[in-house]
Amino acid sequence: MTSKPTNQIIVEAKPASFAPGGALTGRTTVPGDKSISHRSLILSALAVGKSQIAGLLEGEDVLATAAALRAMGATIEKKGDIWTVHGVGVGGLMQPDTAIDLGNSGTSVRLLMGLVASHDISVTFTGDASLSRRPMGRVIDPLSDMGAEFTARMSSDGKACLPLAVRGLCPAVPIEYRLPVASAQVKSAILLAGLNTPGVTRVIEPVPTRDHSETMLKGFGADLTVETDKEDSRIISLTGEAELSPQKIKVPGDPSSAAFPVVAALLVPGSDIVVENVGINPTRAGLFTILQQMGGDISFKKKRTVGGEPVADIHVKHSKLTGIDVPAEVAPSMIDEFPVLFIAAALAEGTTTTSGLHELRIKESDRLSQMAEGLRVLGVELTEKEDGLIITGSGGEPLSGGSNMSAIETALDHRIAMSFAVAGLVTASGLTIDDITPAETSFPGFADLMKALAS
Repeated sequence: MTSKPTNQIIVEAKPASFAPGGALTGRTTVPGDKSISHRSLILSALAVGKSQIAGLLEGEDVLATAAALRAMGATIEKKGDIWTVHGVGVGGLMQPDTAIDLGNSGTSVRLLMGLVASHDISVTFTGDASLSRRPMGRVIDPLSDMGAEFTARMSSDGKACLPLAVRGLCPAVPIEYRLPVASAQVKSAILLAGLNTPGVTRVIEPVPTRDHSETMLKGFGADLTVETDKEDSRIISLTGEAELSPQKIKVPGDPSSAAFPVVAALLVPGSDIVVENVGINPTRAGLFTILQQMGGDISFKKKRTVGGEPVADIHVKHSKLTGIDVPAEVAPSMIDEFPVLFIAAALAEGTTTTSGLHELRIKESDRLSQMAEGLRVLGVELTEKEDGLIITGSGGEPLSGGSNMSAIETALDHRIAMSFAVAGLVTASGLTIDDITPAETSFPGFADLMKALAS
């Protein structure tokens, strides 16, 4: 299959410095939930009629999903703070004219691979240098069982990566698939493929992962059930050839983004903040529970339900943290938050042990090695294991830092960049990270928000 080349925009690296200042105080909000934003656009594009989305995260990753859906026939517009999507209906996606560039967004490419897998179209996905290193085999395997065909670039270690071409099959073949590794993206890709597949597509999830796809699919009218077997595995069954109804959606604040001001407030003396309107879905809120177990003063105010999702205002005060053993089974509920948890652990009293984090090695970067390298630069005592870090904290003493040390490397990873920005607030004399621009993929205005809380 051939496709026209895409024009890629080269973004210049933008180093940024973060240093100790005043206590963090006041009330703030964070951008809309990234996971829900992606799914809101995708399901709205498959509904018949007009959906409206408020609070959509307008970061680069989500905008990449919107652009991809436009290229496949959906009409997506923004007026004021509301995004309007005119869907094409399940099965109605069109052949795009060119390859689709998804920038740095692993969520976009994996969910859209599932979407295309059961449509009679061919699509080539490309991405930036970071995304092009990320393996796609875990998604390719089940979608191939459904009949989709893939042609991918093979990495030096034999893994299928971008650029990647998908040829969908319609009608596709329904499957029953047991997830070998906990992954909400793989689960979601299969369910999205199942929407346009006759019969019942079933995913068996031994370890629960974020359940936004199931919640939203039901909200759009899909015939989906969730049961638990005698081994406590979740069995998600979706009846295909669905007809989705348009919705009005309000996206809550992203708990993964709220993690950064929350951890900063816990660590900076005198801090007292409220982060408003944050999603606290139990499949996403593991970090807050772990921080409470470490001694963090975190409380949830005005709990409510918005669009089927639990939401609250999070009140956080500076706290003296104590290291703990973080159970491996909580990893799926906070997998994206471990980088900033490592910063909290570096300031805690005693040792924090983490395990079960193999997934972090195949994110936007190898987050375990990248965080370990940066923490060592800051004088943190740690041991890097294959599946986690063991960190001995400073007991609240400032970390090393200063203008004479080299910039912390972020490896084009937004969560690495923002985690070390938080670390800069609790160093002896500040630090510089090599590039703050990746933060725009998930948290537009991150640096300005943190500065406002400290002013």
